[in-house]
Amino acid sequence: MLAARPHTHFSSPEDHTAIEPPELRGLGRDSVRLMIATPAGIRHSYFCRLAEHLRAGDVLVVNTSATVPGQLDGTRNAAAVTVHIANRLPDGTRVVELRTAPDAAAPILDGRIGERIGLPAGATVELIAPYPESNSSPTGAGNRLWRGRIDPPQSFSAYLREQARPISYGYLSGSFPISAYQTIFAVHPGSAEMPSAARPFSAELVARLVSRGVIFAPITLHTGLSSQEAGEAPQPEWFDVNETTAQLVNSCRARGGRVIAVGTTSTRAIESAAQPNGMVAAAAGWTDLVISPQRPVRVVDGLITGWHNPEASHLLLVESVAGARLTQRAYDAAVAERYLWHEFGDSCLLLRDG
Repeated sequence: MLAARPHTHFSSPEDHTAIEPPELRGLGRDSVRLMIATPAGIRHSYFCRLAEHLRAGDVLVVNTSATVPGQLDGTRNAAAVTVHIANRLPDGTRVVELRTAPDAAAPILDGRIGERIGLPAGATVELIAPYPESNSSPTGAGNRLWRGRIDPPQSFSAYLREQARPISYGYLSGSFPISAYQTIFAVHPGSAEMPSAARPFSAELVARLVSRGVIFAPITLHTGLSSQEAGEAPQPEWFDVNETTAQLVNSCRARGGRVIAVGTTSTRAIESAAQPNGMVAAAAGWTDLVISPQRPVRVVDGLITGWHNPEASHLLLVESVAGARLTQRAYDAAVAERYLWHEFGDSCLLLRDG
């Protein structure tokens, strides 16, 4: 469990959920709403106008991870279950989650060590141990995540391409193709779920930002499962911050510029490479960093993000970047103005310097 809970409180946004991609609502990717939240106040706009709210020399840290399909129909004791297959661990096993069929609406918490779950095309997954093993039963009511050994009838990447669909949850209106879960920056396959803060970027918007003098600094962080229970810490994730990005961020900070992370994934990656003095060094590997009052941000000055559920651990990160008071004001405004939640919803730009 997390040692701290977010200060931000708001009513459940269930009736504000985006149940499908904006393209199916007659919008472009960059036509979703954008709130600009700064100490000077709250403004409402659209994502396609993001360039109006950034400065020449601002650095946007973007995640180049691509989403891979990981949701499968399983069989457990002759009953249907939904199986989520996530990050590949160093020993070749995978992070596995069991959820209710048919739409993964709720976690299944009574899995057992050694239990085998049937998968399509004759494959199986064996539950080896709770994950992470050092923090078993983080929900206090059973194990949500497992380290699983999967026995597919062919190479595993090919198996997932042929048999799996993108990971999704019960709030969506249907199943959508993997292209709906890729951002414009997606290059390196490995994310269980889309780094969704970057989804509203279009080629036209990127060109407009570049022409304005905004600098893009790529990182890679392969996301795990985003279905944390309230108070549950994010799981370890693999990241890579290269030397070029480290130099771009350090140069920006040296000249007094702003480093703005596109999403909590980009924040976690760049902060995992940050030294105590705020300098960034090239780094790669597994990170278990949780941004919180105990370990606030050292590098990031602003954040582009979607909207997180009440008591989600990501809210601690948002508060660390923007401050608890500004975060509360933004969420109050989002609820009042009926912004849309989740991966296909609306966005927010939080800037602590205005």
